[in-house]
Amino acid sequence: MQFNIQPFPISASNWEEAFNKPLPEREGYTQVAGLILGTPWDVFTYKEFLYNMVYDRDDVQVFTSGSLDKHIDNKRFQEIQQLMNFHRENKNMSINRFIAFIDGKSLLPLKEHTYYDHLRSMYTQLLKTFESRHQGLFHQDLSRVLTDTIKWSWTYLKDFTNKIIWYGDATKSEVYFLYFLMLLGLDVLVFHPEGKNIFSPALEGIEISIQSYPNTLALEPLPTSKPMREATVAKKASAELEQMLHQDGTYLFKPWQFRDYSPHSITLHTTYDEVRLISEAKAFIRPSFEVKNETVYVPVLFSKICGVSKDRVDYAHRYRDLVESELTIDVHKFPFSDDVKGYHRFHFQKMLVNGTLDSNKLIKADWWKYGHLPKGLQIGLVSAISRYVKKAHLKKATNEDIELYLFSQALEIPANILQILQQYDYSQTVPKFVIFNDGKSGEFSRSDAARILLLNELGMDIILFNPTGQRDLELHVDSGLFDSHWLEDISFEESHQQQLDLSCRVTRNKKAVKSFFNKLVSK
Repeated sequence: MQFNIQPFPISASNWEEAFNKPLPEREGYTQVAGLILGTPWDVFTYKEFLYNMVYDRDDVQVFTSGSLDKHIDNKRFQEIQQLMNFHRENKNMSINRFIAFIDGKSLLPLKEHTYYDHLRSMYTQLLKTFESRHQGLFHQDLSRVLTDTIKWSWTYLKDFTNKIIWYGDATKSEVYFLYFLMLLGLDVLVFHPEGKNIFSPALEGIEISIQSYPNTLALEPLPTSKPMREATVAKKASAELEQMLHQDGTYLFKPWQFRDYSPHSITLHTTYDEVRLISEAKAFIRPSFEVKNETVYVPVLFSKICGVSKDRVDYAHRYRDLVESELTIDVHKFPFSDDVKGYHRFHFQKMLVNGTLDSNKLIKADWWKYGHLPKGLQIGLVSAISRYVKKAHLKKATNEDIELYLFSQALEIPANILQILQQYDYSQTVPKFVIFNDGKSGEFSRSDAARILLLNELGMDIILFNPTGQRDLELHVDSGLFDSHWLEDISFEESHQQQLDLSCRVTRNKKAVKSFFNKLVSK
């Protein structure tokens, strides 16, 4: 019998409701499985849930380390020992032969059940996982893991409707058994109030849903009596309220709450009119803003505006509003960056681990130029530089090491940009890099394009005005990476200063007319 198991991605707001929902009420064969690390700020509710699972639920089995039944049928134990002896004598024994032996000796339960084929297939997957973690099947822990997972399967796998809760630490065998239950499609939630991932290091890298709460508690025994909510003094209540309001996943943020987080940009695809609306919005109001795992996912603009509007005044106003907005760098002369003359090949190669820049090594290097910056900003820089180099979105020149070129460019961030980044509170105002290329103020260079790609990766809005509609950024960067908005007219007479002057003149005239009418009304 084949299973089409649909994992349910757990989050702070949904795991309890999903876990409590009976299987027939879920869509398809939906499995609720994952790690619940740490505790919410409301510890009482957390403990109350655990108590209810232990004492008030008949459909849930709750386990802690050492609580699984240690009994094993003597005949079955002897046959497992025969398998291990045979394995030691036959060094090239494959997983398929292992499974054939297990199958032939009926070491797994439910042999006559329709679920058996699935059970055997998932146990094969479990052995493959063990093999991949230990470079083969000769590790000393194999016998223990094999014996434990088989004996517990006989004890606890009566059918496939089990709901399992695991609390606290776990041995290696217990971790493998929990993973086996997950592979089978059972609901399995692992709770650890200290925030410890019991799947690490035994199953490091296994794809599994994780919900990390902001609070942690010392690991205590499961509650044996119903928790009572304690009264708190006003100061403690106030502190808890502030922590709850300003934790990840809410929309109430303290200033510099994410100073030590890494920004990760999400480029939005917009219309021309949405450029104005989104550019004025704080980061946390923008679509797809998210905070998780010490990373702030910042939605940003990356747009080129080709041509000019028939309404020149509106065009000028939009440009002026952008360049005069908070945390904005305005560029209208080219090139605005220099090609790095000396490549940093030796430094670059020393920083590579498995072909990727290692952020930890980079930030500790004695030649790292940004050591004077706040530690949180340095962490954001190194992670952005690593992604920027790996993506290598700049079009490659002939016989060029494009990753080395981008790495060298990233080590030459000018002071005005570093100052803007130091003022960047990731949930609030998004810095802007606004460019006006009239085609008469110098040539847009390849290093300019490289600089723009890095700023996009660092979470800045990039908005390029090009009234002539001619190619500039497209010469060096795939046009699919940014939005192109074509306006009604093409003009070769526009300039940066002209837009500012027109916008100011119209604004002054409007104020003069308003003042004149106010005087008439007041007479």
